[in-house]
Amino acid sequence: MALLWDTSLLLRKVKDLRCLTPRRHRVKEKWAATRPKFPPTRLAVHHFDATYSTPLGQLWPSVRLAMLSERKYGALLNNFSYNAVLTELKAQGCVDFIIPSYLEEKSKEPSDVSTKSSDVDGEQLSLSPNIKCLVFPRGDVTRFKPARPDKNGLLGYYLMDAASLLPCLALDVQEGHSVLDLCAAPGGKTLALLQTQAIRFLCINDSSVSRTLRLRKVLHSYVPKHFLTNENLRITSFDGTKWGEIESNTFDRVLVDVPCTTDRHSLMEDDNNIFSKSRTGERRRLPQVQLELLLAGIQAACPGGEILYSTCTLSQNQNLSVVEQAIYQAREKDGIHLQVVDLRPLMRMFGNTFHFAPDLHLGEMVIPHVAANFGPIYMCKLKRLT
Repeated sequence: MALLWDTSLLLRKVKDLRCLTPRRHRVKEKWAATRPKFPPTRLAVHHFDATYSTPLGQLWPSVRLAMLSERKYGALLNNFSYNAVLTELKAQGCVDFIIPSYLEEKSKEPSDVSTKSSDVDGEQLSLSPNIKCLVFPRGDVTRFKPARPDKNGLLGYYLMDAASLLPCLALDVQEGHSVLDLCAAPGGKTLALLQTQAIRFLCINDSSVSRTLRLRKVLHSYVPKHFLTNENLRITSFDGTKWGEIESNTFDRVLVDVPCTTDRHSLMEDDNNIFSKSRTGERRRLPQVQLELLLAGIQAACPGGEILYSTCTLSQNQNLSVVEQAIYQAREKDGIHLQVVDLRPLMRMFGNTFHFAPDLHLGEMVIPHVAANFGPIYMCKLKRLT
């Protein structure tokens, strides 16, 4: 007790002494290197206010509020695990957002399903029955408990933004397909593709060696070892922008989930934030890197194959503009003709779970909403004709 009293008295004397010290003799406090005057999250807010307020218009205030609020997650069920988590999660009030929506869409008359002129006549979505993702109802912000390992050490579910699953569903993987996941880390979409249990050959790539190592750890927590060492699965760390030179005209399906400004992370976390001043050049180069990755994915697909481009940003420069440039350059430089596949059936199917941006002329985008706080996720599907 005496020690606490002495310490308190000493602190009081130091404060009194500071007050008596002339201002010109005081030591000026400095900002620590880890505490910048303008943190990246603050810079991100200013950038998004200036960039998104015009294209989103009256939607921006509500989207902004949602992105600054706690996000919602979905639990992607792991078919390789023996844990009976489906019953447990449903008992907590969760629902599988995929199956009810799919059955409802299938029950509609064909006349209810319209397609864009660029779409193939009569093309329908065919979702894998093996992909299951549970979410809490709209407005329910209950957090999922951490997944438990089963007797083999495999976790029962993977927590992810449920909207991140839509690109995997839109990719429409069918039995016997060969698939390339060009920018695979951290691994959620890769796990979703594996849940289909339909892929003949899966190539998983990420240009970052450290991210690929983390991806391997994720896979080892969810996928049996013998499956990971199977000759039908390959994990690489090549520069994705060069993939067209490595392996072209090969894959039935290509997922190009590119690095982006990761809007929600940029608003909420200063750590590893692309709006850090030291990463300004990297951020400005993003659209060019994204374009090169998409072009490489297009070259990697075989004629008749399909490519799914996706981001987790609201930026037009990283979304629609990249796709438009890729379509043009693929035709003019490589002689590859592409067709934009209509994703509006997907939007109608899951409109009760997610909020979609209205009137996009190219692709579809999930925008955050406080009652259904998923996204942002942009996606555009291309079919290679030649």
